[in-house]
Amino acid sequence: MIGYYILIGAIALVSWLVSSTLKRKFEKYSKVQLRNGMSGKEIAEKMLSDHGIYDVEVISTPGQLTDHYNPKNKTVNLSESVYNQRNAASAAVAAHECGHAVQHAKAYAWLEMRSTLVPVVSVTSGMSQWLIIGGLVLGGAAGLGLGWWVAAAGVLMMGFATIFSFITLPVEYDASNRALVWLKNKNMVTPDEYVGSEDALKWAARTYLVAAIGALANLLYWVLQVFGGRD
Repeated sequence: MIGYYILIGAIALVSWLVSSTLKRKFEKYSKVQLRNGMSGKEIAEKMLSDHGIYDVEVISTPGQLTDHYNPKNKTVNLSESVYNQRNAASAAVAAHECGHAVQHAKAYAWLEMRSTLVPVVSVTSGMSQWLIIGGLVLGGAAGLGLGWWVAAAGVLMMGFATIFSFITLPVEYDASNRALVWLKNKNMVTPDEYVGSEDALKWAARTYLVAAIGALANLLYWVLQVFGGRD
């Protein structure tokens, strides 16, 4: 188990470093005011309109970094600061979330795959590790094959969560690319503002990359624990 704790610690450290850098980047680019004077809400509405999307509502949601697109009720949810502020960071986030709305409208394959997995992952992700540990304990204590099967079921569930993490990567990177292309082509930001928006979105994407790598490393560790010692 020592190796597992070292692995989790290393992943947590990298995740913390990336998250801390992301927060610093957003604080930095939140000070770069847009010359066009548009708020995050206005940026989002403009991008949706330019893509012919009129059935998606832009709303404000409480908290920080709580921005997301909800395909069920077709809403672009912007955190209060992004919704109201008029800076490069807000423009980047608002356009990124609208990128997901564009993906939805165009039936982007990776987004559809992720949406399909959401119900499965929401149920299995919370119990997978408990099943693995419980199965290993049961197998070790009773000396029965039942424990191994329970642990194997937990590994399978964890595998779905890992697949979900990797499917999320092209979804997030594509949304950022759509956002940046639109911001540039429509002259929504100046060259300096664009640099800030691009840098902020790159660091946001790296949080998903770290999460996916962490999920894979965690899965491989438990695969070795469950299957490695089996005859």
